[in-house]
Amino acid sequence: MFVRTFAGAVAGIDAVAVTVEVNIAGGGLGMYLVGLPDNAVKESEQRIRAAFENSGERMSGKKVVVSLAPADLRKEGSGFDLPIAVGILAAMGRIDAGAVAGTMFVGELSLDGSLKPVRGVLPVAVRARSEGLRRVVLPVENAAEAAVVDGIEVIGATTLRQVVGYLNGEAEIAPAVPADDEPFDAAATHYAEDFADVRGQTHVKRALEIAAAGGHNVIMVGAPGSGKTMLARRLPTILPPLSREEALETTKIHSVAGKAGVTGGLMTRRPFRAPHHTASQVAVIGGGQSPRPGEVSLAHNGVLFLDELPEFGRSVLEVLRQPLEDKKIVVSRARYSVEYPANFTLVAAMNPCPCGYYNHPTKECTCPPGAVHRYMGRISGPLLDRIDLQVEVTPVAIGEISQVRPSEPSAAIRERVIRAREVQAERFREVPGVHTNAMMNARMLREFCPLDQVARELLERAMVRLDLSARAYDRIVKVARTIADLEGTADIGAAHLAEAINYRSLDRGSWGR
Repeated sequence: MFVRTFAGAVAGIDAVAVTVEVNIAGGGLGMYLVGLPDNAVKESEQRIRAAFENSGERMSGKKVVVSLAPADLRKEGSGFDLPIAVGILAAMGRIDAGAVAGTMFVGELSLDGSLKPVRGVLPVAVRARSEGLRRVVLPVENAAEAAVVDGIEVIGATTLRQVVGYLNGEAEIAPAVPADDEPFDAAATHYAEDFADVRGQTHVKRALEIAAAGGHNVIMVGAPGSGKTMLARRLPTILPPLSREEALETTKIHSVAGKAGVTGGLMTRRPFRAPHHTASQVAVIGGGQSPRPGEVSLAHNGVLFLDELPEFGRSVLEVLRQPLEDKKIVVSRARYSVEYPANFTLVAAMNPCPCGYYNHPTKECTCPPGAVHRYMGRISGPLLDRIDLQVEVTPVAIGEISQVRPSEPSAAIRERVIRAREVQAERFREVPGVHTNAMMNARMLREFCPLDQVARELLERAMVRLDLSARAYDRIVKVARTIADLEGTADIGAAHLAEAINYRSLDRGSWGR
């Protein structure tokens, strides 16, 4: 007997519909899997046989051929266990073949017949809906995640026996619904950290506000204990809340990567990723033998924080250039090529020198001559070129630490950021793929950032006197545009440019010498 069921294979952050064709006929014994299955899929035969025995079922004594189509797409993972098992049971007549139609199955089988959760069920559910299927049957642990997809019925089961009973009409399983522990809009702005907890560091908080408003990358340079990490961790609290579309895309990435932290099925807060400086290139960028998103993609629509930037491997830092420029990462290998989104805000932190106390107000730097310049040389010019804001962080004075009066809360700063983002959304309404000032190219700078004579002369004088590099020119104008947007000013003034110039510390020819 011939039966057809449906499964899903993850490709990038999306899923591809896979048709599972099962044919049982005489002429031999055993089970044969075709259609480019990997080792995990090939091992499904043993898991299915054991699950059948412990679920009161028996494997057919005839030849079983299972085809996974399209045949040229490599099938990976254990999520094909359930669709193959259901297809075999339907071909054996143990399940009504009509009940299988219009249903996509995904899940790993344990030897005792229970269903174990798998990664990537959210894009699989999205694919099932786009294919016109009416429901998805999967492990109950994955049900809340898949239930956020509207227009498709999600059935969460605990065992193979329960799935068989449901499909035969012998058992009832209520469709899953998204968890509603906290309303999405409320959860999107609820953070444990807050800028109100930060004492002093007014100029750094201002720089982070500009970074959040314009989508600018920022690097903080300061001595150990000056508060760089504390400030970076609070940047997501002033970013605009995730929209439903952004939340769905972000959750898909984390689902494919098999990461926890999904609240009510959908991620409600912007991600904050902080990989250690010993992380490998694959861990940061993504890929591997079984490709998964890396840290740059897990930070999509959020913040990627790289602490101790010069300590990262040179190869790791250089591969950041593509996602910083293109807002995506393409991982090409001999066996596959996948594309992951990577639209994040980069926040980097570093000591100014090996000992950490260059430019410290009270402690003396013990580094030998030229050590500061060599230390900074670990960061290439092309990478530094993609960082708009360069901020020196100095330790907070004792008098500021002991202040009882709290600082400005994140909610107040976030309101200003949202208003500035709305201005940019209107500005780039006719420009596809551009949403913030940081994404402007040279042509857009001429169109949206004209400078009057006074402002142009100020910028030219600053370039000469501060010995700024040529790459700093466009960065200063972009930041000045964002500062003007925060103030609600249509034109870029000399004051906006003057403030933007202050955020190019590392471009000064005298710095570190």
